[in-house]
Amino acid sequence: MQFVLDCSVAISWCLLDENDDYANAILAMMPVSQAFVPGIWSLEIANTLLVAERRNRMTQEQSNIAIELLNSLLIYVDEATDSNALSSTLILGRQEGLAAYDAAYLELALRLKLPLATLDTRLAEAATRCGVELVVVDG
Repeated sequence: MQFVLDCSVAISWCLLDENDDYANAILAMMPVSQAFVPGIWSLEIANTLLVAERRNRMTQEQSNIAIELLNSLLIYVDEATDSNALSSTLILGRQEGLAAYDAAYLELALRLKLPLATLDTRLAEAATRCGVELVVVDG
């Protein structure tokens, strides 16, 4: 299966104090799936890990283990995120009331015609309004 992977799902795999059934089901699908992420994804992950370390939610060692996990998965970083940022991503952000970061995931899903995996309710609602399917898991 191919889909766009929102940071909210991936970071749930990394933080020990977060345990989400939907995110866990997406992780279970990863060995037989290809996930696509916008170019900002790595920065979002890095920032969330840094904040979690600073707030003592995780250690640097735990961050490194999380990074190893993410690097082991088939996650493809989109190279066209920047070239769409000031056009279609900005328009989607305005239209759907999303932050540019969230709009980048929606723009990618629309452009690649792929479903979206997200834990972000506002992003999921915007995706549905724009005709983007959400990744559905069993359970």
